[in-house]
Amino acid sequence: MRLIEQLDIHKLSEIFVYDPKAPLVFSSGLFLLLFLAFFGVYILTQKAQRLQIVYTVLFSLFFYYKSSGFYFWVLIVSTLIDYQIGNALFKELRPIRRKLLLVVSLVSNLGILAYFKYTDFGIRNINLIAGTEIPELNIFLPVGISFYTFQTLSYSIDIYRRQLTPAKNIMDFAFFVSFFPQLVAGPIVRAADFIPQIYDRLQLTRKDLGKAFVLICGGLFKKVVISDYLSVNFVDRVFDNPLLYSSVENWMGMYGYTAQIYCDFSGYSDIAIGLSLLLGFRLPDNFNSPYQSLSLTEFWRRWHISLSTWLRDYLYIPLGGNRKGKTRTYINLLLTMLIGGLWHGANWKFVVWGAIHGSVLAVEKLISVRLPKSNNPLRKFFGWVITFHIVCFAWIFFRADSFAMADTMLKQMFSGTPTIRLYEIYQGYKTIVGLLLLAFALHFIPQSWVQRFMDFFAKWPLVLQALYVSATIWLVIQVAQAGVQPFIYFQF
Repeated sequence: MRLIEQLDIHKLSEIFVYDPKAPLVFSSGLFLLLFLAFFGVYILTQKAQRLQIVYTVLFSLFFYYKSSGFYFWVLIVSTLIDYQIGNALFKELRPIRRKLLLVVSLVSNLGILAYFKYTDFGIRNINLIAGTEIPELNIFLPVGISFYTFQTLSYSIDIYRRQLTPAKNIMDFAFFVSFFPQLVAGPIVRAADFIPQIYDRLQLTRKDLGKAFVLICGGLFKKVVISDYLSVNFVDRVFDNPLLYSSVENWMGMYGYTAQIYCDFSGYSDIAIGLSLLLGFRLPDNFNSPYQSLSLTEFWRRWHISLSTWLRDYLYIPLGGNRKGKTRTYINLLLTMLIGGLWHGANWKFVVWGAIHGSVLAVEKLISVRLPKSNNPLRKFFGWVITFHIVCFAWIFFRADSFAMADTMLKQMFSGTPTIRLYEIYQGYKTIVGLLLLAFALHFIPQSWVQRFMDFFAKWPLVLQALYVSATIWLVIQVAQAGVQPFIYFQF
């Protein structure tokens, strides 16, 4: 009896202890239990707003601790620094001192990010160039540091530009920075859009509730049923050793990762937006059917919208945007995408990924000046085919473990002997082919249809809505792979 009690206490303590092998993610059963417990208290504190804010901040910090362990202190330090700088920027009238305060914000935020994310990358490159043998520090990368660093940095910049007034107190600002639904993988929320919602909270309507359930269930389906299954059962195997697979299988691996990363990241965003809606907050859409784009310019208006608009407003436009001549415009586009690539990871393959996108964006800008717009269906079709495959081939460098592996896969795709016939491929990969077709079919469903379903679902009785959510959770549990698969963008 005593042994059973000890085992139960041990299991209970595991809930509150960070496990580096199993960080807390939305698609885990543990998160579902924790959120239900949190949400129950959250509803009870609805009329005590200050208490509710403090309670949510504490839960958000606990959530981040379960995701990154001891390094939740980095989030706290970043919050304290930018809150104080924001207040000082707002009160200061002297231009020179305001610029100095902004520099302090830039140095502190980017300095923290550079230390954790790029120190070992810098050491590796110094050793490569100088032939030295400086040992790497093996610095732990806190989950989502790139996201909340950009978020707090934009807060200081907006106050400096006189486009924003500071949060009323440190707890409100901490609520904005640490809000757990979007903390570790976005969307990157602007303070001007989020903080006013703290003071003017909208009530949750039946329509909002229905939308939240549809987004959460859809996000879980995309993440676990499609993305995780493709990853574990096919994509990872092809990218780990392309030579073991035929040319056709390597092409399937590329298309598989294209579907996987979209379902993984957009699935997270859908869950984040849905959870936020349940808590009474509206987050911006982060994806808008990006693989339907007819140009790469359009793709970046549809893919990871919160990052692309952040890079536009805080990097591309300050660099000069398109206001300083054609040549400077092309350079600014390339620089923005190179930095955007490096933001994704401390590896030159991400820079190459950014360079591909930046170069094509510059070419499109050049061509668009000389090529008149057209609604010709054939031209639109070829525009989609070319854009889609540029994105797909760029994903190879994004996903491959090294340039050598990316090179091997590309050679295998174009020069490898297709030893297996298409029918045999289908016979051997029925489930994979089916999930690929399902992923792209869901992606091409018109947004108007999705909205109609949300509106229709909102009118269902609560019992039927509960059954819908329960059925989704049951399906997710049935097809879940061994171990919880982290979201791809957690590494950024």
